Amino acid sequence: MDIKMNKELIKKITPYITAVIVFIALSIAYFPSQLEGKKLRQHDMSTYKGGAQEANEFKKETGETTLWTNSMFSGMPTYLINIPKSDNKFDFINKYIRLGMSFPLAHIFLYLLGFYITLLAFKVKPWLSLVGSIGYAFSSYLFIIIAAGHYTKAIALGYMPPVIGGVYLAYNGNKLKGTILMSVFLALQILTNHLQITYYTLLTILVFGGFWLYNSFKQKTLPDFVKTTVLLVVGAVLAVGINATVLYMSYDYGKDSLRGKSELSHNQDVKTSGLDKDYATQWSYGRMETFTFLIPNFKGGASNGSLSENSEVFKLYKNAQGTATAKKAIKNQPLYWGDQPVTSGPVYIGAIICFLFIFGLIIIKGPLKWWLLSATILSVLLGWGHNFMFLTDLFLDYFPGYNKFRTVSMTLVIAGLTMPLLGIIALNKILNGNVPKEEFKKGLYWSLGIAGGFSLIFGMFSGAFNYSGAVDQHYLSQGADVIVDALRADRQALLQKDAFRSLFFVLAIATLVWAKYNDKIKAKYVLPILAILLLADMWPVNKRYLSSENFDTPKQAKNEFAKTKADEIILMDKGLNHRVLNLTVSTFNDASTSYHHKSIGGYHGAKMRRYQDLIDLHISAEIQLLIGALRSNDVAKIENVLSDLTVLNMLNTKYFIINPDGAPLVNSKANGNAWFVHNIHIVDNPDQEIAALTGLNAKETAIIEKRYAHYVSGKTFANDSTATIKLVDYKPNYLKYESKTTSEQLATFSEVFYAKGWQAYIDGKEVDHIRTNYLLRTLIIPEGTHEVEFKFQPKAYHTANIISNVSSIIVFLLLIALVALPYIRKKQQKA
Repeated sequence: MDIKMNKELIKKITPYITAVIVFIALSIAYFPSQLEGKKLRQHDMSTYKGGAQEANEFKKETGETTLWTNSMFSGMPTYLINIPKSDNKFDFINKYIRLGMSFPLAHIFLYLLGFYITLLAFKVKPWLSLVGSIGYAFSSYLFIIIAAGHYTKAIALGYMPPVIGGVYLAYNGNKLKGTILMSVFLALQILTNHLQITYYTLLTILVFGGFWLYNSFKQKTLPDFVKTTVLLVVGAVLAVGINATVLYMSYDYGKDSLRGKSELSHNQDVKTSGLDKDYATQWSYGRMETFTFLIPNFKGGASNGSLSENSEVFKLYKNAQGTATAKKAIKNQPLYWGDQPVTSGPVYIGAIICFLFIFGLIIIKGPLKWWLLSATILSVLLGWGHNFMFLTDLFLDYFPGYNKFRTVSMTLVIAGLTMPLLGIIALNKILNGNVPKEEFKKGLYWSLGIAGGFSLIFGMFSGAFNYSGAVDQHYLSQGADVIVDALRADRQALLQKDAFRSLFFVLAIATLVWAKYNDKIKAKYVLPILAILLLADMWPVNKRYLSSENFDTPKQAKNEFAKTKADEIILMDKGLNHRVLNLTVSTFNDASTSYHHKSIGGYHGAKMRRYQDLIDLHISAEIQLLIGALRSNDVAKIENVLSDLTVLNMLNTKYFIINPDGAPLVNSKANGNAWFVHNIHIVDNPDQEIAALTGLNAKETAIIEKRYAHYVSGKTFANDSTATIKLVDYKPNYLKYESKTTSEQLATFSEVFYAKGWQAYIDGKEVDHIRTNYLLRTLIIPEGTHEVEFKFQPKAYHTANIISNVSSIIVFLLLIALVALPYIRKKQQKA
C-alpha cells in the first residue's frame, strides 16, 4: 500500500520537479558566462551602484541604515535608490524562491517559474504549463531590461503573472488558495520597489474585475463575487501592509519629487499633478512599431545595432576604408527608425505566440477572452503615448497615479503577459480535444491569415517604407548621402529577413497544431516540438540584445569605478562635506561621480522637484557659462565666472572635474558648508523665489518665501564679522556644526531642505528651521557658543515598519494554516 502511494506521489510531483530543473537548466544555458565568474555590464546597475555607494558604505562601516544620501543631486532620500529591506520579515522568501541563484540567472528562472505557476492557476496541464512558460519568459523586452540593468523591474515582472493567477484562481476555483497566492506574490512584487510594474499589474486586475463583475450579474452569482472580492481586498491590504515602509515612504517623498506637482506656474499646459506630459510620454511606442510583436526588426531593432558583412554599410566602408575599418563600423550602426528617441531593442512577443493569441480569440469564449483582449488593446493604446494623446491625456489627467510614471511604452508589459496567456490557454483547449472541427478550422485560418499574412506582405512589399531614421539628418547635413542610402537599404533588408523568419515560425506552429488536431503526430512529440519552436523563435532574437558580449571579466568589473587622477586629488581634501560637478560626463544622467563624491549631478527618475527646477532655470545655464569660460583659457575670465555661479556656489561646489586624467578646477568662490547672512528678502511665491536667485549674493542675503516669513518676522541680524560656524562631524544622516557669535544670527546651510525627515537641534534641543533660496536650509542661532545638529529621522519610517512586521506575521500564519489544514482534516477523518 505504501509503495503504491509513493509511486502515485512520485508520478504526481514529477512534472513540477521537472519544471524546476528545466527552468534552472534554461537559465544556466542562456548565461554560461555567469558561471565563468563574469559580470554583466549594465548601465542602470552602474548608476544604482554609484548612487547607493555612500549609503552602502555607511551600512558596512557602522551597521546603521541611512535613509538619506548626499552623493546625488546635492542630497535626497534613499527611499527610491536603496530602500533597506533587512527590516522586512518577508524578504527571506525572495532569496529562497530563486533557489539561491544570483542575478541575472535568477531573472530568467523567476520569469519561467512565475508564468508556470500562473498557467497552473488557469488550469493548464502541468507539462504544457512547463513549455508554455517559455512563451512568456523569453519575450525580448524581458531580456532587454536585464541588459540595461533594470533589475527590480525584471524581478517585478517575474512576480506579475502569479499575482494575476492568484486573482483568477480565487474567482474560479479556490478562494483561499487564490487569495494567498495573490497576497504572497503581490507582497514580493511591491518589495522589489518597482511600483510602475505593480501599477500595471493592478490595472490588468482592474480590467479583469470589470468583466467578472459583469459576468456575475449575468450569471446571478453576485454574492459569491462580493465574497471573493472582499477576501482578495484583505489579501491585498496585507500585501500592502507588509510593504508599508516602502510604499508610504515612496508615496510621501513622491509628492516632493518629479512625480509630484510643480509649484512653479510656467508651462501649465504640459503639467499634471505628477510628471509633465512631455516628460512622461517621451518614450512612446509608434503605432506601426507595434508590428514588432510579430516581426522583431520591423523598425530596425536597437538604436545602435550590428550588421553582417553582407550589409550595404559594410560594403560601403570596405570600399572606402578597407575591411578592418568596415568590420568595426558595422558593430555600431543607427538601425532604429521608429518614433522613440532611442531604444535598446523591440518588444518582440513572438511569431508563435501571436499566432496562438489570435487562435485563442476564436476558440476561447466568455469573459476570459474579452478580459485578455481588452487588457492587450489597452496596453497597446497606452503604450502609444503621444501618438494617441486622447487616451493618454485621459489617463494622465484623471486616472489616479498614472501620471507618476514615465516611459509610457512600458505598459506593453501587459500585452507581454496577456498574449501568451491566452495563447497557451487556447493550446491547452486544443490538446484536450475540446474544440469542434469547424471552430478549429476557423481559428486556424484566421490565425494563419493574420499572423502569416502580415509576415508575408511585409516580406514581399518591404520597399513600401522610406526607412528614414532620426540620425539620418545628421549624415545628410554633412553631405554623406551614400551612408544614409546604405543604412536605409540595410534597414529594409532587416525587416524583410525577419518578416520571412516570422512567416516560417507561423507556418511551423500552424502545421504542428493542425497535425495534432488531425492525429497526424503522436501526442508525446507535440510538447517537445513546441518547446523547440518557441526557443528557436525567441532565443536568437534575445541574443541580439543580451549575449556573452555583454559580460565583463572579473578584472574589468572591478575597475568599473576605478579612481581617476582627478578623483584621487579631490579625495585628498579632508574637508567633511563639499560637492563636485563632473563636466566630463552627462552630469544629470550619470551617477559614476556619486560613487566617490558628493555630486551636483546623478541619475534618477525621481529626483527632487525643486532640484530639477534649479537645474532647468539656473544650474544648466551656470554650467554652460563655466564651459564657455574654460574654453577661453582666460584665467581672469574663469575667476569672474566662478563668482557668478550663484546656485552652484551656494551648493558648495568646490571642485569641477574638467579632465579625468588631470587636476580638477578648484572653486575658491564656493560658499562653504554654512554661513551667516544679515539681509532677508521676502518673496510672495515660488516663482519669485527661484527668479530672485539670479544675481543673488547668497553669502549676504537669504531669499525667504512668504509662507516662512513668520520665522524671521520682526528680527534683524547684525553683520558680525567675528561670527563663525563650522561643520565638525559628517554622516549622510547626521551633521554637526559649532557656532560662535556675539549676537543672534541667521545661518544658511548648503544642504537640501526636506522637512519630512531632517530635524534641527541646538545644544540638544529640537528647534524649527525653514527653507531658503528655494532649496536650502536656514536656522536662527542665538548668540554665544552652540552645538548645532541636523538629524534625518523620518518618524513615518518607524511606524510603517511596525505595520510591515504585523502584516508579515499574519500572512505567515495564513501560509502555515494553508499547509497544515489538509493534514488536520485527514487526521480528523481517520479519527
